[in-house]
Amino acid sequence: NGIKMSYFCTVLDRSVICSLSSVAGNSTASAVILRTTEKSVWTNEFESIELTCLIESISTNNPRIEWKKIKNGVPSYVYFQNKISGDLEHRALLREPANLLILNASRSDTAQYRCEVAAIDDQKPFDEILISLAVRVKPVMPRCSVPEAVTVGSSTELHCIENEGFPQSQYQWFKNNEELPEDPKTSSKFYNSSYTMNTETGSLKFQSVKKEDAGEYYCQARNEAGWSKCSPQIMEVYDLDIVGIFLKVLGGVAAFIFVVVGICQIQKSGYCSCKDHTETNYKVPQHDNRMDYASPDEVRLCGFVT
Repeated sequence: NGIKMSYFCTVLDRSVICSLSSVAGNSTASAVILRTTEKSVWTNEFESIELTCLIESISTNNPRIEWKKIKNGVPSYVYFQNKISGDLEHRALLREPANLLILNASRSDTAQYRCEVAAIDDQKPFDEILISLAVRVKPVMPRCSVPEAVTVGSSTELHCIENEGFPQSQYQWFKNNEELPEDPKTSSKFYNSSYTMNTETGSLKFQSVKKEDAGEYYCQARNEAGWSKCSPQIMEVYDLDIVGIFLKVLGGVAAFIFVVVGICQIQKSGYCSCKDHTETNYKVPQHDNRMDYASPDEVRLCGFVT
């Protein structure tokens, strides 16, 4: 008679839902079919993003719609029992037919989102679709380290780092407001410079500093969400190690002052010998009552007799 019997089963929330139906001729059985405009989407932090869950085919009038957020392999509800829940509460809403609109996206929203539709009156009563969301975060002002003074021929390294941007920031150095090429040999202006730049770590290393390397340096951190830069810092290049010489002289002066102060303290404490003491030895006469007597000269020398 051209009647085909179809038996559909699916697993929904740990329950098995089965349905038996007959299909006449070659007609297509009713089934829930979902699709999305894009399975991998992105937005910048603090902006809005809509995750599309389009129902292409369904027979049930009031299907059950749920959204789950999956982060580090752990699912959690963000739309359940007709209301927004979880960490998207007060920051999202459901738009017809089943789209999830996230408002004021934050970096913690980066995850996978699963749209699930259950329609018990359909022969294929369940379908789901997975969407990956990445929230891009603009870099903050990087921390830059530039030496104040270096000598010709020495090696030195400049550092630049920031940890807030997502995706991970790339780094670019500037000298006197001019962008440094990653390879100095590709530029006639910087051809004689000996630096190597690592755009992944933010390092700018000079193998042998030259006089023309002196200038004002700053670093820029950038990713798809934007960029940020640190304040310019001046690096001076000297022919001699003036800084080292200055520190050595300063150390010598400090040592001299320390010795002078120490001598003065000793004198104030009375540990120095008498000023006019002669080399003549004087033996103190011995008395039966075991009392020591000082000679008149010693008394006068030490200031006891005027």
